[in-house]
Amino acid sequence: SARPEQGDGDRARRAGVALMDLKLSVLDQSPIAEGGSGGQALRNSLELAALADRRGFHRFWMAEHHATPALASASPEVLLAAIGRETKRIRIGTGGVMLPHYSPFKVAESFSMLEALFPGRVDLGLGRAPGADQLTAYALQQDRRQRTAMEFPQQVQELMAYYDRTLPQDHPFRHLAMTLPGGEAKPDIWMLGSSPDSADLAGVLGLPYCIADFIAGEVPQLADRYRATFRPSARARQPQLIVACWVVAAESSERAHWLAGPSRMMFAHLQQGRLIPVPEPAIAADWLARNPVPTPAARRPIVGTAEECRTALEAKAAIYGAEELMLVNILHG
Repeated sequence: SARPEQGDGDRARRAGVALMDLKLSVLDQSPIAEGGSGGQALRNSLELAALADRRGFHRFWMAEHHATPALASASPEVLLAAIGRETKRIRIGTGGVMLPHYSPFKVAESFSMLEALFPGRVDLGLGRAPGADQLTAYALQQDRRQRTAMEFPQQVQELMAYYDRTLPQDHPFRHLAMTLPGGEAKPDIWMLGSSPDSADLAGVLGLPYCIADFIAGEVPQLADRYRATFRPSARARQPQLIVACWVVAAESSERAHWLAGPSRMMFAHLQQGRLIPVPEPAIAADWLARNPVPTPAARRPIVGTAEECRTALEAKAAIYGAEELMLVNILHG
């Protein structure tokens, strides 16, 4: 867990990036604390969303993960219905819906309902990753005669066509676009990713794009690629970019690293094929002292005091040319 490197702040200031000029958002995964429950984790997410709304954050997105004792958000759209009632103005959405698991029409219906309930506030973030291991992805299929082929680009285009009512005249599902429960109400659609494929697809389809820096490490080349391939559309006249990065801030750098310890312990176990709930910081500190875990150079979480995190976030925005940062972490409490 690296602290911001000397010089990052200077580079950000030279680029004219200041945190006060950036939109800040939250990506939550409903972490399940060791000794706690999924229900408590979900209630924690509701409280966090309400706090983010009061504190002026721009968006609050829920992730999708399956078959893990560590994260409770398996159906983010279900939680969004509750979050919408707990908040007043913040945009709410998914980071993301793992579309290969689902029927595009079913997703279109669900988010048509959400947009009808919370007009002008709903984001539909789409991802192609399984959000689980391959066996769990297979279990999520309805038809298990064979593993589903990857048709993500086609699924995205079908989903968009329901909202835009642009399915071909001879398409058997064309009439279904007129039955969406929200009528003409539709969410904002975002492409999520950490690879060149996602950058290209977002650009070609003219969609806003969220880069998972916390997964891929610093990949500003994806932002460049997205802008180079971008085609203006009804959804985005120009490129719109969010960078999602791992951040833990506290009163002191030492305490921030102490709070970040549980996630380091979890990821070390994950690399060994073991899934565990979020351990207490003291337990994680003891385990890490006995089992040093190096952090890959490319994946530098931002951990430190408020000022240290501010400097690193300004630098992160400058590297990508981003106007919005989405903050994510996994904490015990």
